[in-house]
Amino acid sequence: MKPPRFEYAAPTTVAEAVLLLQEHESEAKILAGGQSLMPLLNMRLTRPGLLIDLGKVAELKYIRESDGGLAIGAMTTKRTVEDSAMVKSRYPLLHAATLLIGHAQIRNRGTVGGSLAHADPAAEYPALAVAVDAQLRAVGPKGERTMAAAEFYVSYLTTALEPTEILTEVRVPALAKDTGWSCAEVARRHGDFAMTGAVVTVQLGSDGRCAQSRIVLFGVGPTPLRAQAAEQVVIGQTPSEQLWAQAGQRVSEVIEEPLSDVHASAEYRRYLAQVLTRRALAEAAARARGAA
Repeated sequence: MKPPRFEYAAPTTVAEAVLLLQEHESEAKILAGGQSLMPLLNMRLTRPGLLIDLGKVAELKYIRESDGGLAIGAMTTKRTVEDSAMVKSRYPLLHAATLLIGHAQIRNRGTVGGSLAHADPAAEYPALAVAVDAQLRAVGPKGERTMAAAEFYVSYLTTALEPTEILTEVRVPALAKDTGWSCAEVARRHGDFAMTGAVVTVQLGSDGRCAQSRIVLFGVGPTPLRAQAAEQVVIGQTPSEQLWAQAGQRVSEVIEEPLSDVHASAEYRRYLAQVLTRRALAEAAARARGAA
């Protein structure tokens, strides 16, 4: 299929892009890699009057360490993240999540900011951002602001970005000492969106008990779902298979209305969430002990 007619602009700075958004607020769409937007255009599910292509905005393409964490420009491709030796060695959870995204061709074109701003509930990056308390920076006509990932995701494909704002950067903090991690998902085929997934961290204390844990599910609701009730099952307890099973059971109980579509029923997604949580907790705890 062919997309509907649209005008095209390729600004070279963020300021120029924001001005275009401001001038064409009701009819403009940001093109930040196109791996989600182009199919929507070709199926005529969206009909923007103007596409603002950020591909030539060089100031949004970088990976650098800053303030004890990682700062990634919004137009950095997923392949750049995947190939970064710094990400692989010092931010292995981000690296592992990146490898689960689509196929190599998709990661060649898809961008970090595009995935975060598209807010697909089955995508890995939004769940990871919530799990590690990432900060998202946006620029608009009123200037710059920073939002916590937990506040950024509002509903299906909807974020807290204003219509005239552009996501410019994500800041990913480094995991605390003695913290293990896991990113687990189930998809019909390699490269498909996950039917259900879990991003989990476990920090072990000096007594061997779980000092902290974060459990975030994706593909089960309109936004990444932090399972705080299940985290409380784990915190303060000694790692064990029984404990992981209890946390998994708690996860299945707190998911209110799992998605149900042609890919998986609501009950199957609830079951997957339970199993993936149990497995991810075990893997994260093993990594925290240095055993994985």
